[in-house]
Amino acid sequence: MSIDPILLMGGSGAIGHQTARALRAAHPDLPLLIGGRDLAKVQQAAEQIGGAQGVVIDAAAADLGLGNHSVSAVVVFYMDHALAGLRFAQQRGVPHLSISSGVFEIAPEIATYMHRPDAAPIVLGYEWMVGATTVSTLHIAKAFSRVHDIRIHALVDEQDGGGPTVAKDFEHLSKMLPAALTRRDGVYIWREGEDAKVSFRAVDGTQMQASGFSSIDVVGLAAATDAPNVQFNLASGVSSSRRQGQPMSTEIIIELAGEDLTGRPLRTRHATIHPAGAAALTGLSVAMLLERLLGLDGQPPTAPGLYFPYQLLNAAAYLQRLESEGGELRELPMQ
Repeated sequence: MSIDPILLMGGSGAIGHQTARALRAAHPDLPLLIGGRDLAKVQQAAEQIGGAQGVVIDAAAADLGLGNHSVSAVVVFYMDHALAGLRFAQQRGVPHLSISSGVFEIAPEIATYMHRPDAAPIVLGYEWMVGATTVSTLHIAKAFSRVHDIRIHALVDEQDGGGPTVAKDFEHLSKMLPAALTRRDGVYIWREGEDAKVSFRAVDGTQMQASGFSSIDVVGLAAATDAPNVQFNLASGVSSSRRQGQPMSTEIIIELAGEDLTGRPLRTRHATIHPAGAAALTGLSVAMLLERLLGLDGQPPTAPGLYFPYQLLNAAAYLQRLESEGGELRELPMQ
Protein backbone atom coordinates (compact mmCIF):
# COMPACT_ATOMS: atom_id res chain seq x y z
CA MET A 1 0.00 0.00 0.00
CA SER A 2 1.56 3.30 -1.15
CA ILE A 3 0.96 6.24 1.14
CA ASP A 4 2.19 9.83 1.34
CA PRO A 5 4.43 10.81 4.27
CA ILE A 6 2.95 11.57 7.68
CA LEU A 7 3.97 15.03 8.90
CA LEU A 8 5.11 15.04 12.54
CA MET A 9 5.21 18.70 13.61
CA GLY A 10 7.60 18.88 16.55
CA GLY A 11 8.55 15.30 15.76
CA SER A 12 12.16 15.67 16.90
CA GLY A 13 11.12 15.49 20.56
CA ALA A 14 10.75 12.47 22.83
CA ILE A 15 7.12 11.73 21.97
CA GLY A 16 7.79 12.18 18.26
CA HIS A 17 10.63 9.66 18.47
CA GLN A 18 8.42 7.18 20.31
CA THR A 19 5.62 7.65 17.79
CA ALA A 20 8.01 7.01 14.92
CA ARG A 21 9.37 3.94 16.71
CA ALA A 22 5.88 2.50 17.18
CA LEU A 23 4.96 3.20 13.57
CA ARG A 24 8.20 1.68 12.32
CA ALA A 25 7.59 -1.50 14.32
CA ALA A 26 4.28 -2.10 12.53
CA HIS A 27 4.96 -0.39 9.19
CA PRO A 28 8.71 -0.39 8.43
CA ASP A 29 8.40 1.43 5.09
CA LEU A 30 5.98 4.16 6.16
CA PRO A 31 7.44 7.55 5.06
CA LEU A 32 7.69 10.30 7.68
CA LEU A 33 8.37 14.03 7.61
CA ILE A 34 9.92 15.38 10.80
CA GLY A 35 8.93 19.04 10.97
CA GLY A 36 10.36 21.83 13.11
CA ARG A 37 11.94 25.27 13.09
CA ASP A 38 15.57 24.11 13.31
CA LEU A 39 16.66 22.34 10.12
CA ALA A 40 19.76 20.76 11.65
CA LYS A 41 17.73 19.39 14.57
CA VAL A 42 14.98 17.86 12.45
CA GLN A 43 17.47 16.42 9.98
CA GLN A 44 19.34 14.78 12.84
CA ALA A 45 16.10 13.35 14.22
CA ALA A 46 15.11 12.07 10.77
CA GLU A 47 18.47 10.36 10.39
CA GLN A 48 18.11 8.70 13.79
CA ILE A 49 14.61 7.51 12.96
CA GLY A 50 15.56 6.27 9.51
CA GLY A 51 13.40 6.42 6.42
CA ALA A 52 12.38 9.94 7.34
CA GLN A 53 13.04 13.45 6.04
CA GLY A 54 13.57 16.61 8.09
CA VAL A 55 11.68 19.72 6.94
CA VAL A 56 11.48 23.28 8.25
CA ILE A 57 7.98 24.38 9.24
CA ASP A 58 6.87 27.96 8.58
CA ALA A 59 3.73 28.38 10.70
CA ALA A 60 2.95 31.71 9.05
CA ALA A 61 2.68 30.15 5.58
CA ALA A 62 -0.55 28.54 4.39
CA ASP A 63 1.45 25.58 3.06
CA LEU A 64 3.67 25.48 6.18
CA GLY A 65 6.60 26.09 3.84
CA LEU A 66 6.20 22.63 2.32
CA GLY A 67 5.13 23.79 -1.14
CA ASN A 68 3.62 20.94 -3.13
CA HIS A 69 4.99 18.28 -0.77
CA SER A 70 2.19 15.72 -0.28
CA VAL A 71 1.27 14.46 3.17
CA SER A 72 -1.23 11.85 4.35
CA ALA A 73 -1.77 13.16 7.91
CA VAL A 74 -0.61 15.88 10.30
CA VAL A 75 0.35 15.31 13.94
CA VAL A 76 1.22 18.24 16.22
CA PHE A 77 3.28 17.49 19.32
CA TYR A 78 3.26 20.99 20.80
CA MET A 79 0.70 23.69 21.52
CA ASP A 80 -0.09 25.07 18.09
CA HIS A 81 -1.79 28.28 19.21
CA ALA A 82 -1.95 29.56 15.62
CA LEU A 83 -3.72 26.34 14.48
CA ALA A 84 -1.32 26.27 11.54
CA GLY A 85 -1.30 22.47 11.39
CA LEU A 86 -5.09 22.25 11.56
CA ARG A 87 -5.66 24.77 8.78
CA PHE A 88 -3.08 23.00 6.62
CA ALA A 89 -4.72 19.60 7.24
CA GLN A 90 -8.16 20.95 6.30
CA GLN A 91 -6.78 22.51 3.11
CA ARG A 92 -5.21 19.20 2.13
CA GLY A 93 -8.18 17.11 3.32
CA VAL A 94 -5.98 14.92 5.54
CA PRO A 95 -6.41 13.82 9.18
CA HIS A 96 -5.20 16.09 11.98
CA LEU A 97 -4.20 15.04 15.49
CA SER A 98 -3.00 17.46 18.16
CA ILE A 99 -2.03 16.24 21.62
CA SER A 100 -0.88 19.15 23.77
CA SER A 101 -3.68 21.67 24.35
CA GLY A 102 -5.61 22.00 27.59
CA VAL A 103 -9.33 21.47 27.98
CA PHE A 104 -9.73 25.24 28.24
CA GLU A 105 -8.11 25.77 24.82
CA ILE A 106 -10.30 23.66 22.55
CA ALA A 107 -12.65 26.46 21.43
CA PRO A 108 -10.44 27.61 18.51
CA GLU A 109 -10.17 24.06 17.18
CA ILE A 110 -13.90 23.45 17.60
CA ALA A 111 -14.73 26.67 15.75
CA THR A 112 -12.30 25.85 12.94
CA TYR A 113 -13.79 22.38 12.59
CA MET A 114 -17.38 23.67 12.63
CA HIS A 115 -16.75 25.92 9.66
CA ARG A 116 -15.37 23.02 7.59
CA PRO A 117 -16.82 19.83 9.17
CA ASP A 118 -16.45 17.79 5.98
CA ALA A 119 -12.83 18.75 5.27
CA ALA A 120 -10.96 16.13 7.31
CA PRO A 121 -11.05 13.96 10.44
CA ILE A 122 -9.90 16.02 13.45
CA VAL A 123 -8.84 14.27 16.67
CA LEU A 124 -8.78 16.13 19.99
CA GLY A 125 -5.89 14.13 21.36
CA TYR A 126 -5.67 15.87 24.72
CA GLU A 127 -6.63 12.83 26.76
CA TRP A 128 -3.99 11.63 29.20
CA MET A 129 -1.49 9.65 27.11
CA VAL A 130 -3.76 10.27 24.08
CA GLY A 131 -6.31 7.55 24.80
CA ALA A 132 -4.45 5.17 27.10
CA THR A 133 -6.61 6.27 30.02
CA THR A 134 -10.01 6.40 28.34
CA VAL A 135 -9.61 3.22 26.29
CA SER A 136 -8.62 1.27 29.42
CA THR A 137 -11.39 2.80 31.53
CA LEU A 138 -14.14 2.13 29.01
CA HIS A 139 -12.88 -1.43 28.56
CA ILE A 140 -13.20 -2.00 32.33
CA ALA A 141 -16.60 -0.30 32.37
CA LYS A 142 -18.05 -3.08 30.21
CA ALA A 143 -18.41 -5.09 33.44
CA PHE A 144 -20.82 -2.45 34.78
CA SER A 145 -24.49 -1.87 34.01
CA ARG A 146 -24.17 1.55 35.65
CA VAL A 147 -21.06 3.52 36.57
CA HIS A 148 -21.47 5.96 39.45
CA ASP A 149 -17.89 7.04 40.13
CA ILE A 150 -14.73 7.26 38.04
CA ARG A 151 -11.48 8.29 39.66
CA ILE A 152 -8.34 8.51 37.55
CA HIS A 153 -4.97 8.94 39.30
CA ALA A 154 -1.96 9.47 37.03
CA LEU A 155 1.53 9.00 38.46
CA VAL A 156 4.41 10.48 36.48
CA ASP A 157 7.87 9.51 37.63
CA GLU A 158 9.89 12.58 38.61
CA GLN A 159 12.65 11.38 36.27
CA ASP A 160 10.20 11.13 33.36
CA GLY A 161 10.56 14.67 32.05
CA GLY A 162 9.54 13.98 28.45
CA GLY A 163 11.82 16.63 27.00
CA PRO A 164 11.80 20.45 26.86
CA THR A 165 8.61 20.74 24.78
CA VAL A 166 6.60 18.68 27.25
CA ALA A 167 8.04 20.69 30.14
CA LYS A 168 7.10 23.96 28.43
CA ASP A 169 3.57 22.77 27.72
CA PHE A 170 3.07 21.63 31.31
CA GLU A 171 4.34 24.96 32.59
CA HIS A 172 1.75 26.67 30.40
CA LEU A 173 -1.02 24.37 31.62
CA SER A 174 -0.04 24.89 35.25
CA LYS A 175 -0.33 28.66 34.88
CA MET A 176 -3.66 28.51 33.06
CA LEU A 177 -5.33 25.77 35.11
CA PRO A 178 -5.58 26.82 38.75
CA ALA A 179 -8.66 24.62 39.20
CA ALA A 180 -9.58 21.09 38.13
CA LEU A 181 -12.61 20.42 35.96
CA THR A 182 -14.61 17.70 37.70
CA ARG A 183 -18.06 16.17 37.45
CA ARG A 184 -19.75 15.88 40.84
CA ASP A 185 -23.31 14.68 41.35
CA GLY A 186 -23.96 15.20 37.64
CA VAL A 187 -22.76 18.81 37.65
CA TYR A 188 -19.47 20.11 36.24
CA ILE A 189 -17.49 22.06 38.83
CA TRP A 190 -13.95 23.35 39.28
CA ARG A 191 -12.07 21.90 42.24
CA GLU A 192 -9.53 24.21 43.82
CA GLY A 193 -7.65 24.69 47.06
CA GLU A 194 -8.11 21.90 49.59
CA ASP A 195 -10.92 20.41 47.50
CA ALA A 196 -8.40 19.62 44.76
CA LYS A 197 -5.98 17.78 47.06
CA VAL A 198 -6.30 13.99 47.19
CA SER A 199 -4.25 10.91 47.94
CA PHE A 200 -4.20 7.52 46.27
CA ARG A 201 -2.23 4.30 46.37
CA ALA A 202 0.22 3.56 43.58
CA VAL A 203 0.57 0.13 42.00
CA ASP A 204 2.90 -1.00 44.80
CA GLY A 205 0.57 0.33 47.50
CA THR A 206 2.55 3.47 48.32
CA GLN A 207 0.40 6.41 49.34
CA MET A 208 0.81 9.30 46.90
CA GLN A 209 -0.27 12.91 47.32
CA ALA A 210 -1.92 14.35 44.22
CA SER A 211 -3.80 17.38 42.95
CA GLY A 212 -6.81 17.64 40.67
CA PHE A 213 -5.98 18.12 37.00
CA SER A 214 -8.24 19.43 34.23
CA SER A 215 -7.88 16.61 31.75
CA ILE A 216 -10.35 16.32 28.89
CA ASP A 217 -10.68 12.67 29.96
CA VAL A 218 -13.21 13.91 32.52
CA VAL A 219 -15.74 15.14 29.96
CA GLY A 220 -15.11 12.25 27.56
CA LEU A 221 -15.63 9.59 30.20
CA ALA A 222 -18.67 11.38 31.62
CA ALA A 223 -20.25 11.54 28.16
CA ALA A 224 -19.42 7.93 27.33
CA THR A 225 -20.62 6.41 30.62
CA ASP A 226 -23.00 9.04 32.03
CA ALA A 227 -21.22 8.61 35.37
CA PRO A 228 -22.31 11.48 37.63
CA ASN A 229 -18.94 11.62 39.38
CA VAL A 230 -15.69 11.81 37.39
CA GLN A 231 -12.38 13.23 38.51
CA PHE A 232 -8.76 13.21 37.36
CA ASN A 233 -5.78 13.63 39.68
CA LEU A 234 -2.09 13.97 38.95
CA ALA A 235 0.95 13.12 41.07
CA SER A 236 4.67 13.33 40.43
CA GLY A 237 7.11 11.19 42.38
CA VAL A 238 8.86 7.85 42.32
CA SER A 239 7.04 5.26 40.23
CA SER A 240 6.33 1.83 41.70
CA SER A 241 8.84 0.13 39.42
CA ARG A 242 11.66 2.48 40.44
CA ARG A 243 10.91 1.92 44.12
CA GLN A 244 11.55 -1.75 43.41
CA GLY A 245 14.96 -1.02 41.91
CA GLN A 246 13.82 -1.17 38.28
CA PRO A 247 13.73 1.58 35.61
CA MET A 248 11.04 4.24 35.86
CA SER A 249 7.58 3.60 34.43
CA THR A 250 4.33 5.48 34.05
CA GLU A 251 1.16 4.29 35.72
CA ILE A 252 -2.49 5.30 35.60
CA ILE A 253 -4.71 4.11 38.44
CA ILE A 254 -8.35 3.61 37.39
CA GLU A 255 -11.00 3.23 40.11
CA LEU A 256 -14.64 2.57 39.19
CA ALA A 257 -17.72 2.13 41.34
CA GLY A 258 -21.26 1.30 40.34
CA GLU A 259 -23.43 -1.73 39.63
CA ASP A 260 -22.48 -4.92 37.84
CA LEU A 261 -24.49 -6.51 35.04
CA THR A 262 -26.88 -8.07 37.56
CA GLY A 263 -27.45 -4.82 39.43
CA ARG A 264 -25.22 -5.62 42.41
CA PRO A 265 -22.70 -3.12 43.80
CA LEU A 266 -19.31 -3.36 42.09
CA ARG A 267 -16.01 -1.60 42.68
CA THR A 268 -12.88 -2.19 40.64
CA ARG A 269 -9.32 -0.96 40.68
CA HIS A 270 -6.88 -1.30 37.80
CA ALA A 271 -3.69 0.26 36.50
CA THR A 272 -2.48 0.93 32.98
CA ILE A 273 1.31 0.63 33.05
CA HIS A 274 4.07 1.17 30.52
CA PRO A 275 7.62 0.22 31.56
CA ALA A 276 9.29 2.81 29.32
CA GLY A 277 7.47 5.87 30.65
CA ALA A 278 5.01 8.47 29.46
CA ALA A 279 6.54 9.26 26.06
CA ALA A 280 6.50 5.62 25.00
CA LEU A 281 2.87 5.13 26.02
CA THR A 282 1.85 8.36 24.31
CA GLY A 283 3.78 7.41 21.19
CA LEU A 284 1.98 4.07 21.02
CA SER A 285 -1.39 5.82 21.23
CA VAL A 286 -0.50 8.34 18.52
CA ALA A 287 0.82 5.60 16.22
CA MET A 288 -2.35 3.52 16.57
CA LEU A 289 -4.54 6.56 15.97
CA LEU A 290 -2.65 7.28 12.75
CA GLU A 291 -3.10 3.67 11.67
CA ARG A 292 -6.87 3.99 12.24
CA LEU A 293 -7.16 7.40 10.59
CA LEU A 294 -5.32 6.26 7.46
CA GLY A 295 -6.74 2.75 7.29
CA LEU A 296 -3.37 1.12 7.92
CA ASP A 297 -5.13 -1.34 10.25
CA GLY A 298 -6.95 -2.93 7.32
CA GLN A 299 -10.19 -1.03 7.85
CA PRO A 300 -11.49 1.90 5.74
CA PRO A 301 -9.87 5.27 6.54
CA THR A 302 -11.68 7.43 9.07
CA ALA A 303 -14.33 9.74 7.64
CA PRO A 304 -14.24 13.51 8.28
CA GLY A 305 -15.50 14.40 11.72
CA LEU A 306 -14.48 15.47 15.22
CA TYR A 307 -13.24 12.67 17.47
CA PHE A 308 -11.86 11.78 20.85
CA PRO A 309 -9.10 9.12 20.68
CA TYR A 310 -11.24 6.51 22.46
CA GLN A 311 -13.83 6.78 19.69
CA LEU A 312 -11.27 5.54 17.17
CA LEU A 313 -9.05 3.13 19.09
CA ASN A 314 -10.12 -0.51 19.35
CA ALA A 315 -9.64 -1.57 22.96
CA ALA A 316 -8.67 -5.20 22.25
CA ALA A 317 -6.10 -4.19 19.64
CA TYR A 318 -4.77 -1.40 21.83
CA LEU A 319 -4.29 -3.57 24.88
CA GLN A 320 -2.64 -6.25 22.76
CA ARG A 321 -0.12 -3.74 21.39
CA LEU A 322 0.44 -2.37 24.90
CA GLU A 323 1.24 -5.89 26.11
CA SER A 324 3.63 -6.45 23.19
CA GLU A 325 5.62 -3.43 24.45
CA GLY A 326 5.83 -4.84 27.96
CA GLY A 327 2.92 -2.80 29.34
CA GLU A 328 -0.36 -4.03 30.72
CA LEU A 329 -3.78 -3.25 32.12
CA ARG A 330 -3.43 -4.84 35.55
CA GLU A 331 -6.18 -5.57 38.05
CA LEU A 332 -5.26 -4.27 41.52
CA PRO A 333 -6.55 -5.28 44.94
CA MET A 334 -9.15 -3.00 46.47
CA GLN A 335 -7.88 -0.77 49.25
